[in-house]
Amino acid sequence: MPFRAWVKLTALFVFSLVATGRAGAQGALPSQPVDLSSLGQRAAKGDAQAQFDLANYYFGTRHATLDYEPALVWYRRSADQGYAPAQNQLGTIYQHGFGVLRNFKLSLAYYRKAADGGFAPAEFNLGVLYESGNYGVKRDYKQAFAWYRKAADQNWADAEREVAYFYQCGFGVKRDFAQALGWYRRSAEHGSAMAENQLGYFAEEGWGEPQDYAQALLWYSKAAEHGNDTAQENIGYMFQHGTGVAIDYAQAVSWYYKAAAQGNGDAENQLGWMYQYGQGVQQDNARAVAWYSLAADQGNVHGKNNLKEFCAELEIEDEDLCESPDAPIDDAAIEQARRRVRIQYLRGRIDGLEADAEKQDSEVNDLEHMGKGNKDGISKVLGALGGAVSVSPSLQAQKDRNEAARLRDELAQLESQNQVSASAPVP
Repeated sequence: MPFRAWVKLTALFVFSLVATGRAGAQGALPSQPVDLSSLGQRAAKGDAQAQFDLANYYFGTRHATLDYEPALVWYRRSADQGYAPAQNQLGTIYQHGFGVLRNFKLSLAYYRKAADGGFAPAEFNLGVLYESGNYGVKRDYKQAFAWYRKAADQNWADAEREVAYFYQCGFGVKRDFAQALGWYRRSAEHGSAMAENQLGYFAEEGWGEPQDYAQALLWYSKAAEHGNDTAQENIGYMFQHGTGVAIDYAQAVSWYYKAAAQGNGDAENQLGWMYQYGQGVQQDNARAVAWYSLAADQGNVHGKNNLKEFCAELEIEDEDLCESPDAPIDDAAIEQARRRVRIQYLRGRIDGLEADAEKQDSEVNDLEHMGKGNKDGISKVLGALGGAVSVSPSLQAQKDRNEAARLRDELAQLESQNQVSASAPVP
């Protein structure tokens, strides 16, 4: 069935190389093409900002080159000079294992170095760590709130939004919709489209203020104009169900397509529903299955349930349709969405393979260290392990890197196809 999702914010880690939150943030990528020659010269002379920018360039090209080392070298040189954006970025790299062994202690240490210098993105990232409790620290909402508040006091929009969210949910503080509204408005003033969307939801639900659908649509529209996919999905839902507006299925479909183009699982599920029942579109079982599948692949619970129920119905009239939900469909938006999902998977898989290769290399180094001073040391260790070691670490590392190279070529091809069809037509 169609549903109204409770809008939940997900705190995302801030990468220093991405300009977020406020204009002119320290460590933001330059808008002009990179002059590698000039940048390299300044970096070699010890310019910490140049070292950081050069590292950003290499980090951004890692999936094409499969070479993580230049980025790590320059980030470390910049961080060693106390440059907070580089310290923050190294925290993220070690947290997620981008070309290195995951090391939560080192990640936390780098975040703290940057945060101790008052760097708002690092303070925000520490807040995310303590909120999630998944990266080497115990979940601690009070600690998370304290770090978010430090960054919010510097007008960091993402942190202001999280402070608002904590007041909304009562995480580490007493639940207070008035406080939440105030912080969401402040975050929206500083450019957060996610905060604008939340203000729309508060107006729609009447949380901390009188219920006002016109005001909700106004905030959703502002957020949607700023590219927020959740707001685009929310507008679609209002038009689909006539929430404060006249029912308009065509408008709903149009907004769902905009949100789905950014990977919004709720919008993908809703499109599945629209195609299943022919709301604003020609009824089409294949497209319904395709959109439900895309939502389900992202872990969307409603997409999973709707796909299961719809496929149970289709067993009678079209039993083959659900057996190959990824079969080609003459729908540019669906094919583009499938490419986007595959591209995201390939990038993550390449990072994972490179991290695995680093782990294998580390095992080789450990064995060599154990055998130092004794030429038979390694063979004795391997002999003691017996049949437990079926593939040597160095061989496994090479296999991982070969697989990464294969996936890199597929990634390049898909990214090229996505650039050609960057704007999928909406039915």
